[in-house]
Amino acid sequence: MRKVQNIGVFCGSSMGASAAYTQVAQALGRELAIREIGLVYGGGNIGLMGVIADSVMEHGGNVYGYIPKALMERELGHTGITELQIVSTMHERKALMAERSQAFIALPGGYGTLDELCEILTWAQLGIHHKPVGLCNVEGFFDPFLTFLEGAVRERFLRPEHRNLTAVHTEVAPLVEALLAKAEEEPTPLAKWI
Repeated sequence: MRKVQNIGVFCGSSMGASAAYTQVAQALGRELAIREIGLVYGGGNIGLMGVIADSVMEHGGNVYGYIPKALMERELGHTGITELQIVSTMHERKALMAERSQAFIALPGGYGTLDELCEILTWAQLGIHHKPVGLCNVEGFFDPFLTFLEGAVRERFLRPEHRNLTAVHTEVAPLVEALLAKAEEEPTPLAKWI
């Protein structure tokens, strides 16, 4: 059984077109703080990144941010969080976030969010880690991604078991609950190749 002390969250550095994205980031921040689970994220003070960090802090939780020096120099780092670590590269940022987190959640975002999500799923597929991963599919944002995964399974580029590495919920509380339950399970070894 692994205790989930921190959850890594991947999300946009923009607010997005729907107010629902802001609301879900606020709700996730509140949920993490109430459950005394720390937020591990990219260290930004803008977009959904800033919203979730502010929400965790406002509700008495802990926030651990990792931001590359180049982004910090553009004054994008969130200095009002529990701990902000300035790193050299995006690769170092992702490695530290992965190391510090016992589970991961993706909220809506763009290239960076998808990059972080796919890398952490690839590491799970390869057995590099056995940490649960979830998508908060607010407003159907991740529907096209889920369709892609189903196509990859159908075309035999992805095993159904690997598709099922990703928990999907539209609301925050059941998603967090699913990840906490999954973290308590013994990992099942899976072969990558079909």
